[in-house]
Amino acid sequence: MKICLIEPFFTGSHERWANELVHRSRHEIDILSLPGRHWKWRMHGAAITLAKRFSEQGKRYDAILVSDMLDLTTFLALLRRQIADTPVAIYFHENQLLYPWSPREADTKKGRDLHYAFINYSSAVAADRLYFNSDYHRNAFIDALPEFLDRYPDFENQDTLPEISEKSETLWLGMDLKSFDAHRRENRGAASERPLILWNHRWEYDKNPIGFFRILYRLLEWVIDFDVALLGEGFEEEPPYFKEAKERLGNRIVQYGLAEDFAAYAAHVWQANIALVTSNQDFFGGSVVEAIHCGCHPILPQRLAYPDHLDPAEWGEVFYNTEAEAIEKLAALIESEKWKSPFETKGAMDRYDWSQQIDTYDSKLEELVSSKKGTK
Repeated sequence: MKICLIEPFFTGSHERWANELVHRSRHEIDILSLPGRHWKWRMHGAAITLAKRFSEQGKRYDAILVSDMLDLTTFLALLRRQIADTPVAIYFHENQLLYPWSPREADTKKGRDLHYAFINYSSAVAADRLYFNSDYHRNAFIDALPEFLDRYPDFENQDTLPEISEKSETLWLGMDLKSFDAHRRENRGAASERPLILWNHRWEYDKNPIGFFRILYRLLEWVIDFDVALLGEGFEEEPPYFKEAKERLGNRIVQYGLAEDFAAYAAHVWQANIALVTSNQDFFGGSVVEAIHCGCHPILPQRLAYPDHLDPAEWGEVFYNTEAEAIEKLAALIESEKWKSPFETKGAMDRYDWSQQIDTYDSKLEELVSSKKGTK
C-alpha cells in the first residue's frame, strides 16, 4: 500500500516517530512535512500549504495519516475532489484540549484561545479513524469533549461525540528502544556514594521543572546528597528556574542541556539511577519509558499516562500522589541504597519497541483502507 504521512510540525519526537515508521513499515510511506516551528501558525496555515504541495505532487495514495497539528477540515476541503475516496486517519501525539499553557504565553493573560482545541475537535469529526498514543490520552480526550463543547452558546454538536468515541483507538507510540542497547553502560552502582538523578524532558512548563527543583532543594535541606543530569531541549531564553538550579546545585550537575548526540544522551540515561518525574502533562511519556528501559528507578505521579506503563497494583512503590509523598519516596530510595541496583521491570517497556509495534501499525493502516472500501 502507498501511504502519505503528513506532519506540519516535523521536529523532535514527531520527526523521530515519522522517520522510524517509514523505515520499518512494510508499506510505502511518503512524508509531507513543514519545519517544526511556530506551532500556532502551523495549526492555522499548514493545511493550506500542505494541501497545495499534496496536489502538486500528483500522487495517489491508498490512505493518508496526519498528525494532530493539522487542521484536517481545511486540508480535506481544499482537496475534496482529489482525495474524496481516500481514507484519512489522525495520530494524536498530543491535543490542545488538555495541554496546559505556560504563564509565559501571552494568550493565558487574556483567557485561553479555544480555537486550537476546536481544530483538534473538528479534525476528529472529519477523520475516518483516530489513533492515540496511550489509553490515558484516548480516554482523557474523549472525556474532555462534552465540557469543551458546552462552552459554546448553542448548537454544541454533542451528538458528534459517540461517533468520535467509536472510531477512536489506542495505537501505542512506537519507539526505537533497541538503539539504547547499543550504547549500554552500567548504572552508577556499589562504588558510588551518591545517585545520579535524571531530568530528560523538554525544559517546558508542562513538565513542571519548578516542582522538580523544589524537591531537589528539599533533599539538600535534609542533607541527602545526589548528582543530577539536566538533559533535554530548552527555551531560546534560559528559564530563570534553570539558572537558579545551576547556581544552587553547582557541581552536582553533571550535564546541563542537550547532549551533543544520541550516543551521549543514551550514555547519560544508562548511567542515571533515578528518574524523578513531576510533569503536569504527559500524553505518553517517551522520555520516561526510555529511562525505565535503561534501568532508572522511576518516581512517578499516579496520573497521566504513567499507570499505562507500570500497573500501580504491581508497582505501587514507584508512584506518588502529592509532592510531599514524592520527597519521602525519593529520600527513602536514596537512603536505602536500592538505587545502586538497576530497576528491573522484566522487559515491561519492550512492548513499545518498534519490533513489537510495527506489525500492529501496518495492520491498522490496512484496516483503515479496507474499512473505507467497505463503505462504497
